[in-house]
Amino acid sequence: MRILAIESSCDETAAAVIEDGRKVLSNVVNSQIAEHAKYGGVVPEIASRRHAENIVKVVDSALKDAGMTAEELDAIAVTYAPGLIGALLVGVNFAKGLAAALGKPLIPVHHLRGHIAANYLAYPELEPPFLCLVASGGHTHIIQVKSYTEFETIARTRDDATGEAFDKAARALGFSYPGGVNLEKAAKNGEIGKYKLPIPKVEGSELDFSFSGLKTAVINIIHRAEQKNEEIDVNSLAAEFQDVATEILSDHIKKAIELTGAEKIVAAGGVCANGMLRERLEKTCNGLGRTLYIPPLRFCGDNAAMIGAQAYYEYLAGKSADMSLNAFATMDISER
Repeated sequence: MRILAIESSCDETAAAVIEDGRKVLSNVVNSQIAEHAKYGGVVPEIASRRHAENIVKVVDSALKDAGMTAEELDAIAVTYAPGLIGALLVGVNFAKGLAAALGKPLIPVHHLRGHIAANYLAYPELEPPFLCLVASGGHTHIIQVKSYTEFETIARTRDDATGEAFDKAARALGFSYPGGVNLEKAAKNGEIGKYKLPIPKVEGSELDFSFSGLKTAVINIIHRAEQKNEEIDVNSLAAEFQDVATEILSDHIKKAIELTGAEKIVAAGGVCANGMLRERLEKTCNGLGRTLYIPPLRFCGDNAAMIGAQAYYEYLAGKSADMSLNAFATMDISER
């Protein structure tokens, strides 16, 4: 089964053709990073406009790269939640129109389910059940994946997502957008231990996350230094922030493994492109005798290939939509 997938939940206009949920026939991503960098972050209205301008050529490129015509597709899939509502609506409406014109099934896909499914593209042997850490710009969850379409959230952030905290800390340190990537680069030239940052805890839940206090601590260190006319070692503060943030993620997944007894551990989301996090998760899983599955870098960020991978399993489970399909800015991963 060959599915054309469309992803437009934030600032990447993406389209891909995926065969049977595992084989990538094409994967095209048009990024808006350069434009949003001027504003220090994603501007929703601009993102929506650029999706509308780019989606036709991105889909055409995906079909061309796959060596097929739209008529040869078996279904159309699209991210419909969660994300920036205006951006999502561009993808959803385009997908609805294309599915109606071609007379093909329309498959709605939850964005976080897609991130998890990115691992199916990289690891043909991977099958549920497994435990998954999802860490991205807008989400931080630990999810029990019971089947390809059954999910249970056992932990989540109570405030900032990991990627959001990275970006806000990076902005405070003077790094350009995308902040997380530039913070990681600076951290390589810094010294861990030069600054003291807190490890936030959530009262009553040892698995839930909190990153707001960590981000605020970075901002406070910078403000105090400015008031005293002291110079900040930007690289070392970046290194300390990255060290603490990745330690929190690896420590919480370790606790979740011990609590659930899960044998297979999966990581997903844009923050999983961070080199220190990848190393720590690998070390944690090895230490517990668990197998870690983490996507290659090209599948960590937003892309349509992951949406096409999940769409295949949603379709097999009987999930499809009609022309009343709408987009949703928020939606729990367990909702159908």
